[in-house]
Amino acid sequence: MSRFIRRSRHALHRRAVACLEQLQASGGERLTDDRGQTTAEYALVLLGAAGIALLLLGWATQSGAIGTLFDAVLGGVIGKVK
Repeated sequence: MSRFIRRSRHALHRRAVACLEQLQASGGERLTDDRGQTTAEYALVLLGAAGIALLLLGWATQSGAIGTLFDAVLGGVIGKVK
């Protein structure tokens, strides 16, 4: 077994023991506060939405869909004005 794996397992074991000791000391209450979790969830959702928007924009630009949509909208507006 490599030295890195042994050190990682040892560190993980120490952390698990520390968490169990903290849980026993707190009488079974929550180990940590999760107030920041909502902020992280919103950030991940925003990153996902931005990624999808970039993919959609890239596809629409390459396919010429934006130009066609723009022409259709302007054609409809001009047609209603006349």
